[in-house]
Amino acid sequence: MEQDNTTAAEAVANTENEALREATAEAAPEVAEHDRLSELEAELADAKRQVLYAQAEVQNVRRRAEKEAADARTYAATAFARDVLSVADNLTRGLAAIPEELREDEKFKGLVTGLDATGRELDSIFARHGISRIVSVGEALDPNRHQAMFEVPTADTAPGTIVQEVQAGYMIRDRLLRPALVGVAKAAE
Repeated sequence: MEQDNTTAAEAVANTENEALREATAEAAPEVAEHDRLSELEAELADAKRQVLYAQAEVQNVRRRAEKEAADARTYAATAFARDVLSVADNLTRGLAAIPEELREDEKFKGLVTGLDATGRELDSIFARHGISRIVSVGEALDPNRHQAMFEVPTADTAPGTIVQEVQAGYMIRDRLLRPALVGVAKAAE
């Protein structure tokens, strides 16, 4: 009889296990489906984030390329402009070296007028291309735009003020093309 009880207990246990397996089998697809759905939602969120990052990166690359292209157009003439500045310097020095009596002489008047016109045309071309002369004399020394070549002791000008320009400086738009070479006031001893 004991064996019948054991068999009956085993039968009940087997029946309970079978019911548990059936319940688990029925719930397992729901749990697995829920887990799969969560996994897919996480993958979708990650994919959306990656797309946003990729779009932002593409936009940044495009902006950088546009800025570089604009800078290339704006500053393309920099090397050429530096070379032409020496021509402008020589023309200015040549005009400054002509004595006033020769400027009034009829023989040289046409030459002087032509040189003056060439200087004005050169200034006009510089202006059209965004090249401007740096104002120096009377200004405070700005190491970003001026290069001090010597100091001049003076009592009537504040120390650090530019009192003489040796060579004109130029800007191309907002960038330094060439610093002005200047003499700077210092306190008299």
